[in-house]
Amino acid sequence: MPKVGGKVTAVVAFFILLFVFAKWGPAINFNTTSQTKGEPFVVSGEGKVYVTPDIAKITVGIQESGASLKIVQDSVNKKSKALTDAIQNMGVAKEDIKTTSYNLYPQYDYQSSVGRITGYQVSTSYEITIRDFDKVNDIIVSATTVGVNMEGGISFELNDATKKEKLQEARVMAVAEAKSKAQGLASAAGITLGKVINISESQGSNEIRPLPAMGGGVTLDKVMIEPSIQAGQTEINVTVSLSYEVR
Repeated sequence: MPKVGGKVTAVVAFFILLFVFAKWGPAINFNTTSQTKGEPFVVSGEGKVYVTPDIAKITVGIQESGASLKIVQDSVNKKSKALTDAIQNMGVAKEDIKTTSYNLYPQYDYQSSVGRITGYQVSTSYEITIRDFDKVNDIIVSATTVGVNMEGGISFELNDATKKEKLQEARVMAVAEAKSKAQGLASAAGITLGKVINISESQGSNEIRPLPAMGGGVTLDKVMIEPSIQAGQTEINVTVSLSYEVR
């Protein structure tokens, strides 16, 4: 009988504890599940377009020194006018002649204790945009004839409209390649892709020039003996990364 009484006491104690836990203890959620979202499926594609530049740019400079600031400035202004008149007569539009710098420096006698000014140096630079490549040589020769110096060399570029158009062509090619790659890889791996959830892009260009260059362009003496200017080609490339959800 003592053993039976002990069992009864234990059972009663168990139900008392169960009642207390159910009333005041935390709720037990028997429907809780855990799900970890999978990593996106990422592929990349590249598109390249080759296009011939349609703009040539040259930078020319004028520099004069002398004791009189007015005389020096007048000399620079005279050469500047001769330059603009000469190249405008060859078909270069006024808006395609841009002043890129104008500098005035006093020249000092450093042997003097007071640093006396002995003269002045004035320099100015122009960037000339040439849209007709057949005239590049003649324009350079005309500019140097009026006493202007070539600074650097010739650079070849694309106008904004052409660059935008070709960039979009490369972009379409890059996306098409990425999509094709994604479909092929997913099929081989036996997975099903959902929608594109993210896209990123990087752009670049590479100039392919047939002429030797110095300082980023063609040297003046080389231009003088070449019968024509060859702009070569510019490579426009776009790389895209597509991120797909995996079903």
